[in-house]
Amino acid sequence: MVGKLHLGRYFTRMNEITRIEAGENRPPRQRKPDWIRVKAPVSKGFAETRKLMRELNLNTVCEEAACPNIGECWTKKHATVMILGDVCTRACAFCNVKTGMPRPVDPLEPEHVAVAAAKMELEHIVITSVDRDDLADGGAGQFVKVIEALRRNTPDTTIEILTPDFRNKADAAIEAIVEARPDVYNHNLETVPRLYPTIRPGARYYASIRLLEQVKKLDPSIFTKSGVMLGLGEERLEVHQVMDDMRSADIDFLTMGQYLQPTPKHAKVEDFVTPQAFDAYAAIARAKGFLLVASSPLTRSSYHAGDDFQKMRAAREAKLAGKA
Repeated sequence: MVGKLHLGRYFTRMNEITRIEAGENRPPRQRKPDWIRVKAPVSKGFAETRKLMRELNLNTVCEEAACPNIGECWTKKHATVMILGDVCTRACAFCNVKTGMPRPVDPLEPEHVAVAAAKMELEHIVITSVDRDDLADGGAGQFVKVIEALRRNTPDTTIEILTPDFRNKADAAIEAIVEARPDVYNHNLETVPRLYPTIRPGARYYASIRLLEQVKKLDPSIFTKSGVMLGLGEERLEVHQVMDDMRSADIDFLTMGQYLQPTPKHAKVEDFVTPQAFDAYAAIARAKGFLLVASSPLTRSSYHAGDDFQKMRAAREAKLAGKA
């Protein structure tokens, strides 16, 4: 009798495994609304961009973060280069980049980035990185070397950087990078303060605000930029408060986009924000005094970055002319 019971449990368990493998017990996948869907990347330009990145041993946030705009951007030969490797020392609940112990910094990386910019004939380049809490300077020195390599090899290319928060190293890191004079300094707040413990546990909201404020104090001519994701459970008034905090730090450019869950283990999407709601947020942000606002479901930090840089520069010139 005991043997039969054990056998019964065995077949019950095997049936459960079969159903799981067939997908019966998996949580239902969230269906994306029509406004968030994009075409699969298949163009010649996409293939050429991917080939170049592989040849130069470069990583891109486009791939590592599973950006929905990769097909459009790579077709136009726009890519956001991710320096300092492809392994992050943190594990944010929204991010698809691998977590673990990173490899040593590649000394050839700055020149490879400059070669890529030259071959792609980039007018504007965006450089970001993984978090490198293992490094004494948080990776700031590599940002400086990349900026210097780009200035030597492609002096007409405008440079936008998207940095981590350089936890416990921020002052010296920011001073070094600002001295190298990128055209745009971006650091994303990502979400509202209330959600930081679950969404961005390794970071501190007000430290990120102070980082961007310090950039402006050190060199007011550098454009500052920051972005947030919507759909993580934030409240409307919380988003408005983030806008106010950004303006208190004199941030020039705000980006807002829909959060998309990279894998089932990441934070789930609480809400798909409508294009109309994004437009309403944009109108409020403009009224609060940002030089430029990009707000739509598919907006990402570096999406249309080159075009947006030109718009931001024109907006500053018009603002200064109005004061004259």
